[in-house]
Amino acid sequence: MATTLASTDATVLARLRQTKIVPVIVINDAEDAVPLAAALTEGGLACAEVTFRTKAAGEALRRICAENPDMLAGAGTVLTPQQAADAKAAGAHFIVAPGFSPAVVDYCLEHDIPVYPGVCTPTDVEAALAKGLKTLKFFPAEPAGGVNYLKAISAPYNMVEFMPTGGINASNIGAYLAMKNVVACGGSWMAPNDWIAAKAFDRIREATRQAVEVVR
Repeated sequence: MATTLASTDATVLARLRQTKIVPVIVINDAEDAVPLAAALTEGGLACAEVTFRTKAAGEALRRICAENPDMLAGAGTVLTPQQAADAKAAGAHFIVAPGFSPAVVDYCLEHDIPVYPGVCTPTDVEAALAKGLKTLKFFPAEPAGGVNYLKAISAPYNMVEFMPTGGINASNIGAYLAMKNVVACGGSWMAPNDWIAAKAFDRIREATRQAVEVVR
């Protein structure tokens, strides 16, 4: 695993709290990985969640970890233990899942990989707590009811922190980050799929700078 970052819960969470935004990126061509990582880093976000929705995801993540070792790089949309294993082999510092998969969670816990499964209900939260997890992805944030819904379901669980993702953008991220139990938010507005495919890295760099300004 080509990385200089220690992939522990504490170090990853410290970085996530610092960046406040996790760019959620979809890469169809692994050749785009390194210039995209550079654009994000130069824009002020040395962090990315490479979604495992494409065949190029594993190789893209591997290249990012090898060429930009100071970047906090994770794997997203991880649905199976095999994908988790592939992400680990590629150098992922953390793993994110859209839902709560006991198999994926167990694999990550057994292999000491920070994992943030998706939750949307109190039942999901309690399933995660049963596994000892206290930092969870809240997904899909906006379609599920946004800040008000998160406040409602998180109220009984003051020991849990969340990373809302889904429908978050520059206009609503502030409301999420104002919550004490929100670590960071995932979003793709600074690096949407069509910009990546068009290799519009200058545009991504500038949009990233603007996103950073929003959360300062």
